[in-house]
Amino acid sequence: MTNSTPRIGRPPADLAPATLDEILGAALQMFADKGYDGASVAALNRQLGVSHNLIHQRFGSKEKLWFAAVDRAFGAIAAELRSELEDTSGGPWEQFRRVIVRFVRVNARRPEVLRLLTVEGVAETPRLQYLYERHVDPLLAATTAPMRRLMGEGAIAPVSLRTLYFLIAHGASAPYGLIGLARRIGPGDPQDPQAVTDHANLVADLILDGLRNR
Repeated sequence: MTNSTPRIGRPPADLAPATLDEILGAALQMFADKGYDGASVAALNRQLGVSHNLIHQRFGSKEKLWFAAVDRAFGAIAAELRSELEDTSGGPWEQFRRVIVRFVRVNARRPEVLRLLTVEGVAETPRLQYLYERHVDPLLAATTAPMRRLMGEGAIAPVSLRTLYFLIAHGASAPYGLIGLARRIGPGDPQDPQAVTDHANLVADLILDGLRNR
């Protein structure tokens, strides 16, 4: 006779398939931490506890998995920023301030996105071209629209969009991608919700005051 008592522990992979969100979220984290070349679909299957060929069956290749993970992540960021981008109340100064604050807060919750950009932004590759043309450039155009309106009205002197982008995206959001270092430059937990809000507001104030003073 065979023992029919079920084993305790993780169920067989084919009986506990990961959801699409779980797969793409874990894939983005993997690509951000290890880079495209260092990422392993086999390791991701093991991490998720699914069959060894599940991801290949769903996506066909590591490259297609990368595109799907990137599109999901940037689509989520764009959706979270949409309300601020569409709300022009208070004029361009106030709108731009809201956009900066929301952008920093969003990236505090999604630090793997900027880590991925840091990895892919080192050299010219087809992946970087896709990232920039499909996601970064449209988002940059939308988020800086209030500032460009102020420049067009002569309210502020022209400023480099490249400088502004790196100040806000990779500068202001750096504590969340470099969380170990940020925790050493205390006091307090940089990921505490109030700390994130205070940091985002300070960043917005410093940038807007700097633009006004120009």
